[in-house]
Amino acid sequence: MISPLLTTGNQSPKLSALPPLSLYIHIPWCLKKCPYCDFNSHAIRDNNEIQEKAYVSALIRDLESALPHVWGRRLTSVFFGGGTPSLFSADSINSLLTAVNTLLPLEPGAEVTLEANPGTFEAKKFADYRTAGINRLSIGVQSFNPLHLQALGRVHDAQNAIEAIEIAQKNFDNINLDLMYALPGQTVNDAENDIKTACTFKAQHLSVYHLTLEPNTLFHRFPPILPDDEQSAVMQDVIEQTLADHHYLHYETSAFSKHGHVSQHNMNYWLFGDYLGIGAGAHSKISFETSIIRQMRFKQPKEYMEKAAHAGARSETTVQTQHSLSNNDRCFEFMMNALRLTGGFESALFQERTGLPITAILPQLNEAEQQGLIIRNHVHTTPTQMGRNFLNDLLHIFLPENQNSLIDAKENAKRFDHTKK
Repeated sequence: MISPLLTTGNQSPKLSALPPLSLYIHIPWCLKKCPYCDFNSHAIRDNNEIQEKAYVSALIRDLESALPHVWGRRLTSVFFGGGTPSLFSADSINSLLTAVNTLLPLEPGAEVTLEANPGTFEAKKFADYRTAGINRLSIGVQSFNPLHLQALGRVHDAQNAIEAIEIAQKNFDNINLDLMYALPGQTVNDAENDIKTACTFKAQHLSVYHLTLEPNTLFHRFPPILPDDEQSAVMQDVIEQTLADHHYLHYETSAFSKHGHVSQHNMNYWLFGDYLGIGAGAHSKISFETSIIRQMRFKQPKEYMEKAAHAGARSETTVQTQHSLSNNDRCFEFMMNALRLTGGFESALFQERTGLPITAILPQLNEAEQQGLIIRNHVHTTPTQMGRNFLNDLLHIFLPENQNSLIDAKENAKRFDHTKK
């Protein structure tokens, strides 16, 4: 159903249909803030800092207050991200999923993912997560090398990681393992050992990220010595070849899956679908007939819970910022997401998700094709191997001259990489 409050007039491009809708639920606490992490996460200083019941109530209230934006729509996926969602009890997760099913029903077979840290694994707790409705687990392994785990500031060791995977496999048949490469002191041989170890578990999905030094992190202020670009490129080649040898499909820049186990949730992001984000600092993208809006919730957990308690009353809201996407925003954001997919996108989807004809970006498509960064015909556009290797250069072609309005888009792209933690 289209909200009459958020349409912007007859001059705005119209969507012929609303895209699929996902739900992201942010749990902002973690045992320890990793030195490379720039997400909205807060290390626990004492056992009383997590107000679990109050936060669950705030999330439910937030979801209730957001319903007018998504009336009549069903969820294709749910993702509990953080922070460390596995710090919360199975009872809390069950309460949240019960509320979600009551307020915003899930499509049959919807993917419901929970991120978990190996340092928080308990056998019964994870069995109870499955009973509560979680059907996909994402485990933040990052490395199996104790020296690299220590350098990354992780709270678990290699044995914890192995035990966590074994516990997960007893309860779940859809598991993602997160790994990182180009780590402080890491050699090509180290990176190869990590990926080969991960392959021994035959997980359905692997997410493998190049470590980057993000602003507002400890690593950015005190940069560690990292492998150079040439070493990192060799690591990437070895990782991709090893995963191909183990029959993993490389379907997105950093994502690999066994047949039939592509992440529904992340695919919805990459194909410019909609998502409602609830929780401290969560981002949303919601489409209407003639507008597409982006939102961000209040970031500090205490302030967020205070806002949620009054959401809906006297126009109070958990939303700190909101803006509508311009036509240029729509074009760039679609391309920024869809060109991460190794298989590219169908041309018709561009108009379906942006409301604009593909000819709106014809000069940029021609330039990208001339530079050998994409191949295309009248029905499909695909990044070439060079386009994938130089993705930033490819995306820059589609970047409008006025870049200020795109800061939130880039933040959202980073936020999509839930597995980067």
